[in-house]
Amino acid sequence: MRKLAHWLWPLLFVAPLAANAADEVNKEPAAPAASTPQHRLLNDRFRLSLGGFRAESTTEARLSTASGGAGVDVNFEDLLGLDPIKLVGEGSLYWRFAERWRIDLGYFSLNRNGTRTLDTSVDWGGVTYPIGTSVTANYRLSDLRAAVGYSFFRRPDKELGVGFGLHKAGIETSLEAAGGAATSQSVTAPLPFVTLYGNFALTDSWAFSTRIDWLSLSYDKYSGGIRASAVDFVYQPFNHWAFGFGFHNLTLKLDVNNPDSKMQTRIVFQGPAAFVSFSY
Repeated sequence: MRKLAHWLWPLLFVAPLAANAADEVNKEPAAPAASTPQHRLLNDRFRLSLGGFRAESTTEARLSTASGGAGVDVNFEDLLGLDPIKLVGEGSLYWRFAERWRIDLGYFSLNRNGTRTLDTSVDWGGVTYPIGTSVTANYRLSDLRAAVGYSFFRRPDKELGVGFGLHKAGIETSLEAAGGAATSQSVTAPLPFVTLYGNFALTDSWAFSTRIDWLSLSYDKYSGGIRASAVDFVYQPFNHWAFGFGFHNLTLKLDVNNPDSKMQTRIVFQGPAAFVSFSY
């Protein structure tokens, strides 16, 4: 039950509004009343945001061979010395190409490495690194997100929508012993997802935005799941420029069965975020 709640808690932000909006799905947006907040987050057709966040990561992975080498779960932070906290740049944009339709794009990349003398043996990709070995570890995660959304509830000061899209996750891992063996693996996984989003004008200058992406799948050589969420406050004191802050999260569990190897990885990636936006 705790695991289920962990995946579903963001829905508490939007479920009440979704219930109230069910009978208004097909209505056109109403004209704003004099007292209705008018925030550009809900009115501008194009918005580009650049910023970053202080990402705290927990990374576990296993690389085994098709010939029967089972491997073990390796924690890249605790066992291999990767820094669990790092500043990460990210960018995003959306384009409202119709009154209720929009396209969203986003990208970030996290690249970490560390060197540590092992205090326990590690099996990775059929290679055993014994106790006392000095090992350099690398783990790189990149994520390109693209989605098409439809705002089934839309008013001048609030909207709620649903969409479909693709997370293109790139993962590269490697272990290299000082003067010895090196093992690496790279995976590019196209992960389709369903997204639910909401934007709410609090005042003419302040707005609240939330988004949840969800996926659980098994197809071709991939199996696993992804959950990504973002909760942001947007302050727009100028016509075309805004500033925002919030909290972003990505939880990815992925198994990839290749002909000669099997890779299993789980990463939790979260932290406070800040950004600057240009819109028109």
